[in-house]
Formats: sequence, structure tokens, C-alpha cells
Amino acid sequence: MRVWGIWPFALLIVAPGCAAPSSGTPRPVTVVPHEQAPVLAERVLPSDERRALDRTLERYLRQRPGRASVAVYNKTTGVRYAFRERTPYMLASVAKVDILLAFLLDKQRQGRQVTAYEHRLADRMIRNSDNDCAHELYMTIGGQDGLDQVLRRLGIQHTRPGPDLSWGSTRSRPSDQVKVLEQLTDPGGPLSARHRRYALKLMSSVAPEQAWGVSAASGEVALKNGWLPAQVHGGLWTINSVGRLRVRGHDLLIAVLSERSPDMETGVATVGHLAEVVAGALTRAETTVQAAS
Repeated sequence: MRVWGIWPFALLIVAPGCAAPSSGTPRPVTVVPHEQAPVLAERVLPSDERRALDRTLERYLRQRPGRASVAVYNKTTGVRYAFRERTPYMLASVAKVDILLAFLLDKQRQGRQVTAYEHRLADRMIRNSDNDCAHELYMTIGGQDGLDQVLRRLGIQHTRPGPDLSWGSTRSRPSDQVKVLEQLTDPGGPLSARHRRYALKLMSSVAPEQAWGVSAASGEVALKNGWLPAQVHGGLWTINSVGRLRVRGHDLLIAVLSERSPDMETGVATVGHLAEVVAGALTRAETTVQAAS
């Protein structure tokens, strides 16, 4: 796949450039349900199809440096699939999706509109992956403690937010990030329709040079990516991609997390291929599913 632009991207240091931080004490966020919708029964791939998909991904990753994991939820069929999820990954800029979710929930809790200034922060955080704007919104929602409270109330149990000055070091599993995407897109979730549309609008219009990853599966996509030469891994690259993909009549939520790639290009190719493979497997017309037991 084509990589539009590649440059080092430090997430763990707050750099100048967005706007002056707002004053006031950060607020913990509470979750307020908005509306209810029918819940689609969860379904799983038959064991033979799951094993075949596992083998396909294992063969590919044996030829790739580093490690990677993937999770996908087909909202059209109710099928979930996850691969190699035991050890969490650093999220890098994918954490900005979690921050956006908590921020919008906070505005709903307060019964307040998003201000023009806050729109600028959120726009630049998602569309341009601006770190300064992410830091300001992170502190607005209460930083590490505030985000942790929100995620746990939503049942997102395996994500550990990073310290206030190091939100990019948040660690998570792909299935948790799929759940974050569910909260952003599900009519039965906690966000209002207006806020859901807003989040998807931002993720559907990221800067072209950042529109790789989940988009390798083609279709209509809304995504957010993260990339970081991680000091904890000796400068090897963390490359992540999460997003919503509409393809061949299916509505997919996909999260691919990876680490220890020797360079950004290699990591981007890995996460893009994984997204393409799982999207194809879960949207094939001949694929059958069975109810989860």
C-alpha cells in the first residue's frame, strides 16, 4: 500500500503549537446513557473458519518483524474475531480516539455545547494528530484518572491510560479499542446522534498522509492511526490503526495494534495487510456464523 508521508512523531512529550491550556481543575467524567437500540446477538465464526483465519495470520506474521494483534466486529452480522490479544500494546495516537470519546461524554454530562475553541482542539487532534491539542483535551477530562473512570464505566477493562504528560503511552488490547469504536458509533451507546456524527466526520477526514492502515481494506472508512519510534523498544516502531469500515454491505469495526517494526513503512504494511485479511474473511458471502454459547 502507498504510504503518503513518513516522519518521526513523538507522542510522549507535549510540544507547543496548538493553543494555550485552559484554566481550571480537570473534571472526572461520568457516563450518561443517551438512547436504547436493539442489541444484535453476538455470533462467532465456526471453529474451522476461525482456525483457518488464525493460520493465515500466523503464516504472514512469521515473515514480519515485531508482533501484531487484531480484533474486528462485524456490526452487520454480529460476528467478533480477535487474534493474539494477551499482551497489551502502547496506543500512541490511537489514544486520541479514547480521549475524544471521554470528552464528548463530558460535554453531554454537563449539558453543554462544544465551543468553537474546543472544536478546533478536537479537529486538530483527530484530523492532524496534533499532540498539544490532545494534551489539552486530556487534561480537560481529568487526565489519566478521568479517562480510566470513563473506560471502566463503559466496560472497557483492559486499557490503562498513560500519565497526564504521557497519554500516548496508554496501553490496550485491540478488542478494547473495538469497544471504544462501538461507543462512538452505536445508536444504543452513550453518545447522542449529533456527537456520533461529529466523531465520524473527524475520523472520515484525517490528513491524507495519515489515511493508511484500516483503509487498506478499501470501502468507506473513518479511522485514526498511531505511530511512534518507542524508546522502550530501542527506537523500534509502534504502528497502530483503528476505524470503521463499510465494505460490500458490511459495517466493520477494526483495530490493529503492532510494535517493534524496524521502520514506519514496515509497520504500516503489516497493519494494513492484517486489516485487509480480516475484513475479507468476515465479509465473504459464503461465510457462515453461529450463535455464541
